[in-house]
Amino acid sequence: MAQAVCVVVRYRKAVTYGVHALLAALETAGVEHELRLGTTPEETAEHILATGAGRVLVLWSFYSPDAEAMAAELATVRSLSGGRGLHIAGGVHATAEPQQVIDAGWDLAGIGEGESTIISLVRALQRDEPLTSVPGLAIRDADGVALRTGPAPQLPLDAFPSFTGRNGPIEITRGCRYTCRFCQTPFMFGGQFRHRSVASVREHVRAMAGRGLRDVRFITPTSLSYGSPGPDPDLGAVEELLAGVKEELPPNGRIFFGSFPSEVRPEHVTPEAMRLLKRYVANDNLIIGAQSGSDRVLAASGRGHDTSPVRDAVRIAAEHGFRPNVDFIFGMPGETEEDQAASLKLAADLADLGARIHTHTFMPLPGTPWRDAEPAFIPLATMTELDRLAQRGDAYGHWRKQAEHAVRLAAAAKAYPRRTPRRRTTG
Repeated sequence: MAQAVCVVVRYRKAVTYGVHALLAALETAGVEHELRLGTTPEETAEHILATGAGRVLVLWSFYSPDAEAMAAELATVRSLSGGRGLHIAGGVHATAEPQQVIDAGWDLAGIGEGESTIISLVRALQRDEPLTSVPGLAIRDADGVALRTGPAPQLPLDAFPSFTGRNGPIEITRGCRYTCRFCQTPFMFGGQFRHRSVASVREHVRAMAGRGLRDVRFITPTSLSYGSPGPDPDLGAVEELLAGVKEELPPNGRIFFGSFPSEVRPEHVTPEAMRLLKRYVANDNLIIGAQSGSDRVLAASGRGHDTSPVRDAVRIAAEHGFRPNVDFIFGMPGETEEDQAASLKLAADLADLGARIHTHTFMPLPGTPWRDAEPAFIPLATMTELDRLAQRGDAYGHWRKQAEHAVRLAAAAKAYPRRTPRRRTTG
């Protein structure tokens, strides 16, 4: 007889998109389970204690900068719930640092894409089967070592919905062929694009419109890459997507594409692409990734472009009625004061063209080639100029908070040298 399983989620706004995808996978697979959402540590503990299910699985998901705070929350939840529940951490940080996650107190780390893993895990708990049969896990052994099971499969995006019974941005592309050395996305999801079909996207939009939603947004690492396997945009595929979405929306429906929570690569911003977007989208801004004003730093980071398309992209976007929001990262490894001066000069020039500068500080993120890299020093002169841009209304961002995160991540990287697993289990 199958055991009843309660899935308790530490439900946080920062990670709702990924959590909704996991819950949708369970629902569409027909896996029976009780579901409870804890919006605070205290509520999460209350849900763990209140359920009558035989097994309690507690889901946590977080990004690397939040790992320390979430470990403290885990300790609180364990204390308040008397140690009940099997706690699993998933997401990019758990994928990159399973041993660190296990040492921080979680029982399991989810590695890679979670849809297949969560289905197999809940079924294994129901049937009282060994967790070593579940793909995509790191499991704490008696010595505290994170033992890995076999990898979870990477399935087509159409295999699972982005969400069901809920609303949110629709994930249209997973993985990224642009392997920027500072970004976790291609190293968790793979260095190729996997696109959701237009038919699947339309099905999502149709359901959302039926629930009264009229605004549609998308999750993708690079919006104008939709439908393309390579570096060049397929504008025909993009138009098929946008036209299909428009057909599913009510007359007052709105499409947001190339704005939060996605972006556009600068070399993809062409007059033809902008004319296409103007026919379909409601957003008046585009997020464009520049990242640096130094060609040397861009080459070292693996961005795949230099500064020239950045200037062109801002000019073209502005000419077609979009306000460009341009991302810059300061403090990238090996960056010199001359490189930072070049970035500040480019940022000021772009602001004069009508752009807003979104300022970031480099963080050595786990799972990236620059995980162990030393952030470059950001001198007072650079900080002062960033503040001046912000005071003029030409810049925004949380670069100071990210600088604090960078210090903690660098310390964690030194405490956990990059290494391969000591052992591997077999399912």
